This record gives sequence, C-alpha cells and structure tokens, in this order.
Amino acid sequence: MTSFLARVADIAYRRRGRMVLAWIAAAVVIIGVGSALAGEYQADYDTPGSESEAASDITKERFSGYSGQEIYVVWKDEAGARSPDATRRLNGFFAEAEKVDHVARHAPIRVSEEGKIGSTTLPLTVPGWEVPKEDGEKLIDAAEANDGNGLQIKLGGDPIYAAQSQSSPEGIGFLGAAIVLLIAFGSVVAAGLPLVIALIGLGISSGGLIVLLANVIDVPDWTTAVSGLIGIGVGIDYSLLVLTRFRAAMKEGKDRHDAVVEAVTTAGRSVIIAGLTVVIAVLGLCLTGLPYMYGVAISASLAVLVVAIAAVTLLPALLSYLGPRVDRLRIPFLGRTLRAEGNGESPAARWSHAVQRRPWTAAIAAAALLLALAAPALGMRLGFPDAGNDPPDTMTRQAYDLNTEGFGPGTNGPLVIAAEMPDRGARADIESFAKRLRSEPGVAFVPAPRINADGDAAIVTVIPKGSPQDQQTEDLVNHLRDDVVPEELGSAGITAEIGGVTAALEDQSEFMKDRLPLFTAGVVGLSFLLLLVAFHSPLISLKAAIMNLLSVGAAYGVMTLVAKGGTVGKVIGIDHAVPIAPFMPVMMFAILFGLSM
Repeated sequence: MTSFLARVADIAYRRRGRMVLAWIAAAVVIIGVGSALAGEYQADYDTPGSESEAASDITKERFSGYSGQEIYVVWKDEAGARSPDATRRLNGFFAEAEKVDHVARHAPIRVSEEGKIGSTTLPLTVPGWEVPKEDGEKLIDAAEANDGNGLQIKLGGDPIYAAQSQSSPEGIGFLGAAIVLLIAFGSVVAAGLPLVIALIGLGISSGGLIVLLANVIDVPDWTTAVSGLIGIGVGIDYSLLVLTRFRAAMKEGKDRHDAVVEAVTTAGRSVIIAGLTVVIAVLGLCLTGLPYMYGVAISASLAVLVVAIAAVTLLPALLSYLGPRVDRLRIPFLGRTLRAEGNGESPAARWSHAVQRRPWTAAIAAAALLLALAAPALGMRLGFPDAGNDPPDTMTRQAYDLNTEGFGPGTNGPLVIAAEMPDRGARADIESFAKRLRSEPGVAFVPAPRINADGDAAIVTVIPKGSPQDQQTEDLVNHLRDDVVPEELGSAGITAEIGGVTAALEDQSEFMKDRLPLFTAGVVGLSFLLLLVAFHSPLISLKAAIMNLLSVGAAYGVMTLVAKGGTVGKVIGIDHAVPIAPFMPVMMFAILFGLSM
C-alpha cells in the first residue's frame, strides 16, 4: 500500500493543477446529473412481518385504502368548541384539508367535558411518511388561515412534523467544526483546508450520488442529514491526519514534494484503513433487516468513501500549491495550545509520556471510568419519543398539549385494531370486544367500532390513558395482544391485528432489540478482520475492538442518563424521562465504532 500511496502523492504533486480541476469537474458533473435525474426520497417504515404491518394491510384492503394513520386535528375556543364561529371556521378548514392528496373525510368530532376543546382526525390513504412535505405544508396553511378570533387550530402527525421548518444539522456541525479548527490551528488557511475537503465531499455525496441512489432503492428524506454529518466528521478527521503530518514534515526542513509524499504514505495509510473500517461499520446497518436502513447505510458509505479519496488526492494537491503558506492568515492568540513549548513538548506529548510511564495504572483507571459510564446503559429503555418532546413553538407540540389538556395524553397515539370477520353475524362479537376494552385499566376511551361496507372487517380504535412513549402504553399493547384479543375474539373465528403508529413503533423497537446482537457481532467481526489484514497482529486488532466496545458502551450509558431527565438531562433541555429511539444505539454503534478505529 505504501508504494501505491507514494505514486498517488507524486501524481498529486506533479499534476496538482489537473488534480484540482478533475475534482472540480467531477463535483460539477455529479451534482449536475444528480439534480437532473434526482430520485424521490421515500421509505417504508413498516417492520417486516410485524403485527402492525398486518393491521395496516387489513385496513388498506378492506377500508378504501385507509392506512391506519391520520392527521390529528385539535382546536380550542373559549366560546365553545361547537360555537357557531368555531364551527364555521372549522368547516372552512376541513373543506380545504380534504382536498389535499391522500387525506380522507374527517372522523366524528369529540368534545372535551368542559366543552372548549374539540378533536378529530383526518384519515390518510397512505402512511404518514409517504405524504409529500408540500402536502403537509398545505394542511398547516389551511389551519393557520382558518384559526384566529379566539379559535386555535393545531395539527399533529408525521406529515405535519416533516413539514415544520427545521434547522440544518449539517450547517450547525460545519460551523462548530470551523470554530474548533480555528482555535486549534490559529490559521484561516490551515483550518480551512479540512473544511474544503468536507464541503467537496458533502456536495458530491449529498448533492449528487445520494439523490441518484434514490432512483434505485428506498432512501429516507433524513439520509442526507445523517450522511452529511458523518461525511463532515470523517472528512475533517482524515484531512487533519494528512495536514498535520505535512506541517510536521515542512517544519523538519523537507521540501514540498517530500512533505506531500511523507504525509500521504503515512497519514494516508491511516485514512484508507480508517475509511474502510467506517464503511464496514456503516454497512453493518443492513444487518438490522429494516429496508429503509439499506439506503442510509449505502449513502453514508458513499459519503465516507468520497472524503477519504479526497483526503489522499485533492488535499495533497492543494498542499503542493501552498507549501509553507499553509499557516498563513494567522489569528492572534489562537493555535498556541497545541504547539510545543520551551521544553520542546506539546501538551499532548506530555500526556502521552505520562501514560507511558504508568501504562497499567492508566489502563485500569480508564477502563474503570468507561465501565462506570457504561453502567446506566443496562437500564436503557428503547421506544420512540412522542410529540410531547418537540419544541414548544412547533405546531405538533401545541397539538399534543391541547389534546392532552382536553382528552388525556393517549389521544396523541391511538391504537388501531383491525379485525377480519367471518360474516356479518360477527358484528355482535366486535361490539362485545369493544365493551371489554372500555373496562381495561389502561384504556381511556373506545369509540363505536367501524364496520366496512362488505361487513367482513372492522376497526376498533383504542385511546390509551398513557402517552405514546409511556411504559404503560407499551404494557397495554402487549396485554391486548397476549391476553384480551385471543380471549375475546379467538373463539369467534375473528382474526385481529393491533396497529396504529404507537403499536408500529413498539414493533420496531422489539425488532431492533432482537437484531442488535447480530448487528454488533457482524460489525465487530468484520472490523477485526480488516485490522488483522492491515496490521497482521491479532493482539492489536483485539485491543482495538475491546477499546471501542468500552467507548461505545460509555456513550450508551451517558445517553441513557440524559434520556432519564433529571439533572443531567436538563443540561440539554430534557426535563423528564423519555425513551431512546431504537435506531439510535445502532446508528451510534456504527458511527462511533467506525470513527474510533
């Protein structure tokens, strides 16, 4: 590999102009083609083989395409939820909303006991994640156009969440990285080079390759944010390796050519090995068995490959132009902390020597600290946080709060029980089933069952007492599936499946829990083999795997502490316990394990 990288470095130096032009041309062409032939972001979030997926299939087949998901509509008027003015404005809203694609006629209206808050739902003919963002914006515009004069109309549901304006995580990450680099290097030019590499990689991957990939496989709309953040992180990381080695070689008196060759043959080798490890770790997301994760895994891998290649080709070409001018445009008082002091040692070097003098002490202390940090992860609760955790100024949070005020938190996540009946005579059994549900401890409300036109299917909607993210709601879903449904409907020959968004998210949580061991073993095993090939040392590979497992475990523990709220959680605005989305541990493992290698 060293000889190959030496040739690459030599070409980057001698043909630096062509190298830079080639990257610019590639970026223009790939982004241009991507813009012209961009596929649509889409994803199927149903959990394969789950009961909620089966419930969704029944509702689609037997109830005119109803997906089992809906837009939540809730309003409040001090004059009364059914006052003439409120009714007129709501009718105007419903008339506009029901013209939007995939939105059906609203369900019966329910009014709170004090009469000021009303709610209903707008059934969707496709899952919420398939509703285009533009349609969600139309619904928000219709609500805002018809409220006022004492009436508040708020909307909830996946399409509304997606339509709310959200800040770009890539932009925030890029800005944060720029500040750190300026503090570390104290030079605009030196700090700017890693950012340029990350930006080029972000443009080529997110602006071209990923949108082209969307023509071939399902790619969720949030993929660009994930791959963008990973691309920025590894792009800066890899560029720093090459840049630091180049600056060190220049300070040793080497000319530009030799400095470029040394940087690429040494740091460049680390970049290639690290990049391949990250790609393996991220592709491990495919082991989750969730179709939408395939697009995320491939997209993130493309982002990593692009920036890794840029770090060993484009960056050396730019360094060949700059030479000693890489430290130009210095900023006063910055960049001093990482430079060697009078004794010739930097703070990092002194720390390294201190660890080397007492290696076992350092190893035992570090391992104990990591294990202590990892301990809270044993109490990690997986689940999907609900809209009650959204910022207070968002419409989804306002709808959640109004629903909770008027009807209890369970209104924000109803369960949808879809039943297939052998004949019309089974209607009595469905009525009896609904009556039994109303007496269950965790159930707040059950409206009259809905029977389809053919009389061979029914939908029973269950409003839990707890919010969608509460443990008691999870317990209710399991109780209904394991006990109530078999007891009430099994003997009547009625097949019933429990679905709805809350049950679907619970299914995905359980699915991810079951796949986590396979995913972990796959990523660790493949990464171990790659390091074994790279270093020809089982001990080094094993040491790296163990260290990274300890680090990831500590990260899980800290995340669990934060999710439990309290003093630690309040630092980032979490004031009550919330579950951890089941894809978070998987994504964290892939990214942290790959990066730390």
